[in-house]
Amino acid sequence: MAVSGRLRFLWLTLAVVFLDRATKAWIESRPADRFPVAVIDNFFYLVNSRNPGIAFSFFAGLSSPALRAVLIAGSLVIIVVIVWLLIAGRGISAVNAAGLAFLLGGATGNLTDRILHGAVTDFIEVYLHFLPWQTFNPWPAFNVADSAITIGAVLVLLDVLLGRLSEAPHSNSRMP
Repeated sequence: MAVSGRLRFLWLTLAVVFLDRATKAWIESRPADRFPVAVIDNFFYLVNSRNPGIAFSFFAGLSSPALRAVLIAGSLVIIVVIVWLLIAGRGISAVNAAGLAFLLGGATGNLTDRILHGAVTDFIEVYLHFLPWQTFNPWPAFNVADSAITIGAVLVLLDVLLGRLSEAPHSNSRMP
């Protein structure tokens, strides 16, 4: 059955949610004065920050109950759409299903933070000195859920782009 084949990727979702929650709980349990921690000097740091906004700290300065409600509702809609795509979607490849499972895990992890804390706990900070605009400022802090969302989006995008490209020669090979 095709549905059960796609659902086998839900272990990725569960792994992301567990790893995300475990790492955030570990960071949250540490005293604030212990941060930042240099993992690799001038490149990779552990921090303890809360982001009430969305990706890259957009709307972070607008922390309000209304924004929180909108972000929670938006996350729930996205989660429902991803679940629907995994269950009812037609012609979903294994790469696409894995990407959707990563997206689902990341969205669920960050939604959990929004519900529990009103903001998402971010703890990974990276300095990319080779980028001209990154001379002194770090890349915005992120977490395991954000990483899973990025991986999932890349997998879905690659499947859409490369999957369509690999289908093109097959459709051209059929001559009437």
